[in-house]
Amino acid sequence: MERPCPRHEHLSRRSLLKGCVATTAGGTLMNWGGLFGSHALADEVRKTQKHCILLWMNGGASQFETFDMKVGRPTGGPFRPIATNVAGSQVCELLPKMSQQMDKLCVIRSMRTSQIDHPQGIHLMHTAYSEAANIRFPELGAVIAKYLGRDDSALPNFIKMGSNGESGAGFLGPKYQPFGMGHDGHLPTFARSPLKPEVELRRNALREFVEDRYAQTHKAETARMHVEAYASARRLQSALDTFKIDEQWKKYEPLYGDSFFGRNCLLARQLVEAGVPFVEIGHSGYDTHADNFVGHKGLLAPMDHAWAGLMTDLSERGLLDRTLIVWMGEIGRTPQINNRAGRDHYVRAWSTALAGCGVKGGLVYGESDADGHDVKSGKVTEGDFFATIYEALGIAPNTEHFAGSRPVPIAPFGSNVVKELLA
Repeated sequence: MERPCPRHEHLSRRSLLKGCVATTAGGTLMNWGGLFGSHALADEVRKTQKHCILLWMNGGASQFETFDMKVGRPTGGPFRPIATNVAGSQVCELLPKMSQQMDKLCVIRSMRTSQIDHPQGIHLMHTAYSEAANIRFPELGAVIAKYLGRDDSALPNFIKMGSNGESGAGFLGPKYQPFGMGHDGHLPTFARSPLKPEVELRRNALREFVEDRYAQTHKAETARMHVEAYASARRLQSALDTFKIDEQWKKYEPLYGDSFFGRNCLLARQLVEAGVPFVEIGHSGYDTHADNFVGHKGLLAPMDHAWAGLMTDLSERGLLDRTLIVWMGEIGRTPQINNRAGRDHYVRAWSTALAGCGVKGGLVYGESDADGHDVKSGKVTEGDFFATIYEALGIAPNTEHFAGSRPVPIAPFGSNVVKELLA
């Protein structure tokens, strides 16, 4: 008996139908986020050959145990600050390797976002939008795949490794759905055809014949998407070696650290070097409602090693100037330490970080108050953060798509680029 295909290993009918965007009138309209002139705009942006790697801290890493310590305050916790390679700048002692990458890093200590729980926060910090009943917003990776990806690429334009969130391509349509990989960085089973080459060729020829005959009398957009999905899967067969890192891992293990996250960071570097515009890597376990300090001590060591290794590797290969690294989770942690030595969810003042691709290194932007309860200066909303990411990548943040007849900018209306972060 054949094992059923897991959810993450196929583009389901349900995923396909998610592209049918609900309009405010309650009907549906299949327009896949249409935008007049979007193809020409994408062609221009694509020439920059920029990339983005999202390091996703699932559960929400604590700002107090990373980049916004409150030493000596009731909210501070037990860890000590250490100096960085930027004069006057300090980070938590749990980040010794990233402390020596601070000259390339921009830390934002003044995030204030609107969704305090995990599902809503994950959606928000992947799309810049709160969930809505009548529209499915595309993830950051899907937008970048649209504007920086290549339609004829053998490699997927949007890859997620061990990360959370199911927003996917939203109203942009199945063409920009993420290619999902596991926490171990292994390819899903569907990536390789189980058939002999000659059998696969015959089946493909038959399928193309049937689809061509169908297309003569049916002009459905979903039929075209089906053809494109098969074409992408067949092109992928020629590029599977790009996902192999076992032979070179012995050389790079000291740089990235012996962890799944370290291996996935090396694979992400290899993928962007091969032309993939967006890769997301998940690192889970940060929802530390109990034993926050023990938890972060265990989690941050491999993350720090891998992140610093990725920064070093990209820089040495001349890729950091064209690759934006985004470090974030869906929420921050509370200033108050609860009765289980934990920190709960918090969004009034928390931290994210950016590096590469024209971001100013050695910068700490914004400030929280003395105990980390609120933003003191330089507030950055989710919309501002996404607008700044898009600006760094050469994509105009006010670019609009249409969900039905509704214009939807890639960064919400009223968002502002934080120009101080960009060179």
